[in-house]
Amino acid sequence: MPGVETELDTTRQFLKSRLTKDRASFHGYEAERQNIHDLLERTAEHGESNSALLLGPRGIGKTSLVVSVLAELLTKATFYRNCLIVYLNGLVHIDDRLALKSATAQMNLENAVDGKVFGSFAENLAFLLECLKAGDRKKSKSVIFLLEEFDLFCSHHNQTLLYNLFDVAQSAQAPICVLGITARLDVIELLEKRVKSRFSHRQIFLLPNEDDFAGRMELFESLLKLPTEQELRAFEAQHTPIPSEALNNEEFTLLNRLFNPLDFSFSPKWVTQWNRHIEKLVKSAEVQTALQRMYDFDVLEGPFRMFLFELVSEVDEQHPCITVELVQKHLESYESDDKVKLLMGLSVLEICLIIAMKHHSEIYDREPFNYEMILTRFSKWANSSSTMKGIERPVVLKAFEHLKQLEFIAPVTGGGLTKVQKEYQIHRLLLTYGQIHQAVQRMALLPTEITQWEQSSLV
Repeated sequence: MPGVETELDTTRQFLKSRLTKDRASFHGYEAERQNIHDLLERTAEHGESNSALLLGPRGIGKTSLVVSVLAELLTKATFYRNCLIVYLNGLVHIDDRLALKSATAQMNLENAVDGKVFGSFAENLAFLLECLKAGDRKKSKSVIFLLEEFDLFCSHHNQTLLYNLFDVAQSAQAPICVLGITARLDVIELLEKRVKSRFSHRQIFLLPNEDDFAGRMELFESLLKLPTEQELRAFEAQHTPIPSEALNNEEFTLLNRLFNPLDFSFSPKWVTQWNRHIEKLVKSAEVQTALQRMYDFDVLEGPFRMFLFELVSEVDEQHPCITVELVQKHLESYESDDKVKLLMGLSVLEICLIIAMKHHSEIYDREPFNYEMILTRFSKWANSSSTMKGIERPVVLKAFEHLKQLEFIAPVTGGGLTKVQKEYQIHRLLLTYGQIHQAVQRMALLPTEITQWEQSSLV
């Protein structure tokens, strides 16, 4: 059915674009968003100088929040004609010279600086800001400095860039706003004393809400549903496109090619059919249980969007919709433990030694052990076993050393412990009991008596 294939391709493109490019719409954290909005608006329209830090864990949406605020403000002529945006990233601009060179390019002042020799960094920055002053020498164009990965700028020599930016913001030499974005919550402690004294100490925290699973289900539904014609008309009425003259900064690419649902078109019948299926999926108890497990594991929205992206990527002609089984399958890969997979690849003898180590750790409260202790415990069980009798000592030692190479156990260092024979060298277990239990339960063709031994230390 060519019609369905075309609709499926468009649906897949639409959902992928929404999950990756929809930086202009932001939900939640209304107070923090309003704070940033007012800060940037006052800098552009009233010439106020400010400095602030936006802090929160990776994937919570710090950059998305700033981009959504700018997408709203740049639709106003009073904002984009009165200010310039300078975007610096700590991963790209690794020293102050590169940062200043990029700032000069973003402020379109390469010609003004060309050939000039400056005595200091402060003099160079002061000249750049002076160039932005209007003809009447009273009104100056505002500059908004966005410093992504702010903590990396703290490692620059003498923190010269930060010192000069905060100094200009504090002394109101020119209207600038310095907004730092970082995942390090203790970033203030990285600032030198002279820099810290010039910073406004305005910190805005984005912290995850850990008990809003209902909100997570709403997000799941809203991100996977297709817009109806009525919703598209409402979107067109509410959203003003950003003028092209406001997007002349080539370095700040986050505002380019933003997601626009009006670029896609679907038949009303397909939209109704798809949305009905998503509603049914949201009400499914299995999906709710799976997403609850994921929410308990990670409450951040960034990883959740990537999880949905993987789900959407699986949609094709053979699988024309997202199913409960697909959600559960992807959740298993999301939660998978590499150590459990390694354990499942061990030989029967090696898994028996791991079980002996587990029982030793349980009985002696995680005390370290040596090869002789484990051999004694294993031999005691093997003698009463029907499958593991008569294994020679060198073979067991070889299996023990293989576990050491795989880093399931590690030698305890320090003192004179390294000088003893390898059979008596002290080791400790680097696995949790849960990982061992999971691997034993999943291993195919494992004798039943070994599975039973793992559950009870009694021989």
